[in-house]
Amino acid sequence: MSSSQQGTAARKQPMKLNTLVTLMLSAVIVLVLLSVHMFYFFQIGAATRAQLEDKAMAVARTLAKFPEIQHALILPPNATSIQPIAKAVQESNNLLFVVVTNMDTIRYSHLNPELIGQHFIGTDIEPAIRGHENVSVNQGVLGRAMRVYTPVYNAQHKQIGVVVVGISLSAVTDQINQSRWSILWTILIGTFAGAIGTLVLVRVLKRILFGLEPYEISTLFEQRQAILNSLKEGVVAMDDQAQVTLVNQAARSLLNDSMGTISGDRIYDASVIDDHLRDVLHSGRARRDEELNVNGRVLLSNTVPVRTQGRIIGAVCTFRDKTEISQLMQRLTGMVNYVDALRERSHEFMNKLHVILGLLHMKNYTQVESYILKTANNYQTEIGFLLDKIKSPVIAGFLLSKINRASDCGHRLTISDASFLPDSGNEQQMAALITVIGNLIENALDAMSEQVEGEIHVMLHYQNGWLTCEVSDDGPGIEADHLSTIFEKGFSTKGENRGVGLFLLQQQTENIGGSVSVESEPGVFTQFLVQLPWDGGNQSA
Repeated sequence: MSSSQQGTAARKQPMKLNTLVTLMLSAVIVLVLLSVHMFYFFQIGAATRAQLEDKAMAVARTLAKFPEIQHALILPPNATSIQPIAKAVQESNNLLFVVVTNMDTIRYSHLNPELIGQHFIGTDIEPAIRGHENVSVNQGVLGRAMRVYTPVYNAQHKQIGVVVVGISLSAVTDQINQSRWSILWTILIGTFAGAIGTLVLVRVLKRILFGLEPYEISTLFEQRQAILNSLKEGVVAMDDQAQVTLVNQAARSLLNDSMGTISGDRIYDASVIDDHLRDVLHSGRARRDEELNVNGRVLLSNTVPVRTQGRIIGAVCTFRDKTEISQLMQRLTGMVNYVDALRERSHEFMNKLHVILGLLHMKNYTQVESYILKTANNYQTEIGFLLDKIKSPVIAGFLLSKINRASDCGHRLTISDASFLPDSGNEQQMAALITVIGNLIENALDAMSEQVEGEIHVMLHYQNGWLTCEVSDDGPGIEADHLSTIFEKGFSTKGENRGVGLFLLQQQTENIGGSVSVESEPGVFTQFLVQLPWDGGNQSA
C-alpha cells in the first residue's frame, strides 16, 4: 500500500467515543468558562472602580464632617491642624493624597507640605465649589489619579470648603487585576472539575453502550434496519409497557397498514396479533406455529418473549403469509394438472394418428373418414365443450385432469351444460375455487372408492358478480350427526392425520366473503353448494 493510501485510511479512521466526548465537553466547558471570564473581566473592572470610588467618597464625607476641619477652614492654611489629620487618614487608607481646600481652592493639606497655601490644580474641582459631589480622573502634582470631591459645610449649613481624596490609577489597576486573578483561579478550578466529570461521564457511557464505539453502533443500527426491511416475514415488537416499538415494512404490508392501523400501543386491524403479544408479555410462554386470520389472510405466526437477566422486557411476533404460499401451490397444482391433461391427450392423439396412418397405408379411405369424424366429434364433445363453457384455461385444465382421474378410478365426472365461468377472477378467487373443486371432487372419489360405478356432477354458474359452484355425487352420503362438524379441522371418519380439506375449503371461502353449505341423504346423494364473489364484470351465463 502506498503512503498516500495509508494516509487516506488513517484519515478515515473513526474517532473513539472517549476521545470524542472528551473533546466535545472540554470545548463546551472552555467556551463557557471563557465567555464567563470575558464577561466578568469587564464587570469586575467596573465593579472594582466603583468600589474604590465608594471608599474614597466615604473617606471624603467623613473628613467633611470633622468639627476640627470645619473650624480650621476659617483660619489661615498654615495655622491649622488639618495637615496631621489628612496625613493620618491618607496613610491608614492607602490613599494617594487627601487635600482640603477653602472656597478659594487654597490647599490646607497636601502630601507635600510646601504646597500648602497654594491653589489646587485642576478645573474638575469647580462642581464641588458649587456644592456638588463629583468624581474625575485628572493629572496632578502627584501624577494621574482618580479624584473624589465632596463639599464641606459649617454648622449653619454654609459651604466653607472642599475635601479632595485621590487614588492612584496604578493602584486602581492593581486592585482590578487582583480581582481578575481570583476569577482566573476560579475558571481553572472549574476546568479541572469539568475534566474529571467528563472522564466519569465517558466511563458511564461506555458501560451503558456495552463498550461499543459510535460508528459501531451506527453500523449495527443500519444492518438491523437493512435486515428487517429485507425480511419477507413480518416482525412486530412490543416493550414491557405494551407499547409497539418495532414494525418492519413486511408487517405493514401484510397487515394492510396504509390507513395507520398500527399506533404506539395498539394494532387495531390485527387485534389477534396484538392479543398474542400481550398474552406472551404477561405469561412469558411462547406461542409457536399458530395460524391467524388477519384481514382475509391466513398468517403463520410465532410469538416469543424477550428476556434479559431473567426479566421479560418485551415480546416479538414474526409471521408470514400462508395464504400466499397456499395460492402459489394451488396455482402450480392447477398448471401441473393442465399440463398432465394435455400430455395425456397428446399421447391419445398420437395413437389416433397412428391408426389413421395405418388405414391410409391400407388405402381404406372409407374407414379413415369415419374414424376422423368420430374423433372430431369426441373432441368437440369432451374438450371443446369444456373450453367453451370454462374460459379460464387453468380451471379448464384442472377439471380435465379430474375427469381423467375419475375415469381412472372407474367413475364418471360430468360438467353441467348450464355451466359458465368467465376468465376474470383474481388470484385469491382463483385459488379459493381450485381449493373448493379439488377438495370436493377428491372427497367424492374417496367416498365412492368402494363403489363399482359412481357419478360426480359439477356445475359452475356465474351471474352478477357471484359464482355458484355445485358438486354432487351418488356416493354413500354423510350421516346427519356429522353435517355440523365436517368443516372442523381434524374431523374425519377415515382415520388420523386427515380432516384438513373441508376446513381449508370453508376458511378460504369465508376469507373472500363467500359461503358454503351441504345437503346429504345417506345412501342416495351428497351435494355441496359454494358461493364465491367473482370479478366477472358484466358477463353472465
